[in-house]
Amino acid sequence: MLKYKALSFVICTALSGAAQAENFPILKQITAQPGLLSEGAYQGHYYVPSTLDTIRWGYLPNKDAKPVLTVPSGSTVTFDTVSHEGLLEDQGRDAEKYFKSKGVKSQYILDEAKLISRSDLQHDFHKDGPHIVTGPVAIQGAEPGDVLKVEVIQIQPRVPYGVISNRHGKGTLVGEYPKHPAQADASPAHPERYGNVSVFTPIEKNAQGEYEGIIQTGSGKSIRFPLAPFMGLMGVAANTSEPVHSVPPSFYGGNIDINELGAGSTAYYPVHVPGALFYTGDSHFVQGDGEVALTALEGSARATLKLTLLKAGKDKIPGQSVQQPLAENAQFWITPGLDEDLDEAMKKSTREAIRFLNKEYGIEEELAYAYLSAATDFEVSQVVDKTKGIHAMIRKADFKEFQPQSKK
Repeated sequence: MLKYKALSFVICTALSGAAQAENFPILKQITAQPGLLSEGAYQGHYYVPSTLDTIRWGYLPNKDAKPVLTVPSGSTVTFDTVSHEGLLEDQGRDAEKYFKSKGVKSQYILDEAKLISRSDLQHDFHKDGPHIVTGPVAIQGAEPGDVLKVEVIQIQPRVPYGVISNRHGKGTLVGEYPKHPAQADASPAHPERYGNVSVFTPIEKNAQGEYEGIIQTGSGKSIRFPLAPFMGLMGVAANTSEPVHSVPPSFYGGNIDINELGAGSTAYYPVHVPGALFYTGDSHFVQGDGEVALTALEGSARATLKLTLLKAGKDKIPGQSVQQPLAENAQFWITPGLDEDLDEAMKKSTREAIRFLNKEYGIEEELAYAYLSAATDFEVSQVVDKTKGIHAMIRKADFKEFQPQSKK
């Protein structure tokens, strides 16, 4: 009887939250075909929707991937991405049915999410990555040895809700959470048998006009927390014909899950194949460092990005070269370290930070190491994506004397 009461409460709070979530409209697909937009709010942008022709489920583009669009360097591209949360097998692989069970009306569920989840697109819940990856986009003139500069202009939630999930065998506390065991006969027809936990989380604007996530608790009180949207997955194609799993990030980027990469940030990726073949997905409305349960607050988002090619030997490249992802925002340079071992990820981030300071500012390596120890925070980006991530936050203001003096 107690179990029944608890379950009923969860359902009621989900319905209540969904009603709150419907106070503002969703961002529907602009057009079904990739291309240059000639009118509307995004006039002059290139546009990529998430359709069965422009996505792949669980894998990243490799060197053999065909671009869905080719753009010149310096182009602004708007991607309408679709989150995998609410579409996966342990949620029933039926986006409309899943979100309706949380009280969301059909018109507040993306048509693309309904189409993808009901399609015959093959996806193995246990083998394949969960992510719905949009792209790739080729950049004219990109060649191996070049660097792709990706400026994040804007990340907008497309729907007024997201999902936070914890799954068996994944997350920080494997074997402790989820508490309910998985059953051998779990299937999309019986998603509850997976034993996984997905927390439906509406978002709404507060009195200041800022988005907040809302988790309603068993006491009837709500946890409210600010959003900071970013794309968990951005990158370029690896130079391989082998399938590239979407979960572990690597030297080409991918599922790097660094929460600093919101609007106003810039990421740099080394180009490995002609055209670079850029892709994105796995949009996060907000993520804590570590992403400990497995996912952040994840939901479908519209990402507007500027893609600029930095040619080897011609254009200035931060740190003189980029052999793995590098990032910056107005305040910090960000050097990731990636490894299955968190200690090794820390070492790699530190080595890259030293190399960067040496090459960018001419600082002796021993002094760079000392500076990092005294004045730089190393943050855990995530520990749940097979390859773990740590990134250094190198404060730009500390290097004012190294900047070229402007002429009066």
